[in-house]
Amino acid sequence: MAFTLPQLPYAFNALEPHIDALTMEIHSQRHHKAYVDNLNKAIDGHADLQKLDIASLLRNIKNVPEGIRQAVINNGGGHANHALFWEIMGPNGGGEPTGVIGDAIKAAFGDFAKMKDTVKANGGSQFGSGWSWVVYNPASGKLEAIKRPNQDSPLMDGLVPVLGVDVWEHAYYLKYQNKRPDYIDAWWNTVNWKAVEEKLAAAKAGK
Repeated sequence: MAFTLPQLPYAFNALEPHIDALTMEIHSQRHHKAYVDNLNKAIDGHADLQKLDIASLLRNIKNVPEGIRQAVINNGGGHANHALFWEIMGPNGGGEPTGVIGDAIKAAFGDFAKMKDTVKANGGSQFGSGWSWVVYNPASGKLEAIKRPNQDSPLMDGLVPVLGVDVWEHAYYLKYQNKRPDYIDAWWNTVNWKAVEEKLAAAKAGK
């Protein structure tokens, strides 16, 4: 298999009370696994694509044969998006970011509160399923807040995601039902800012 399901870096209940254990188990072990399995099926027989890492595959999505391109967008994006999602959350998370990531947020948004408001507005206004992202734009050298539908990855647009909140209903419905804004508010308490800062450093380095 070209791609494998990553191991969750903490227990299913580690993000409680903000995200419940059952949601984390279903989300990571069923939904993410389905993306990985279906991505492998889509690129089966394409040795050139199987050699690529997920970021390279998505950055070069126009080079993927048209017959499997949408399957790679859906499932490759689902794999990449969730792999990052698990990494930038963790127990004892939250608080206000400081250091390099804090400075980058202030430079791009004015302050952390404004970034939170923008991310929440993007997530709340995303019709149907999708993600609210904070990405690094290599062209400007700054962070930007964007939203994308379904599992479309910012990597396909030359942007590098450093933080993202999943607003598909399966990410929150067991605990929050239709109250997506409440979920987004609670989700900030899970953010591992050290991991986000590491993502930013890698993005700036072109990794």
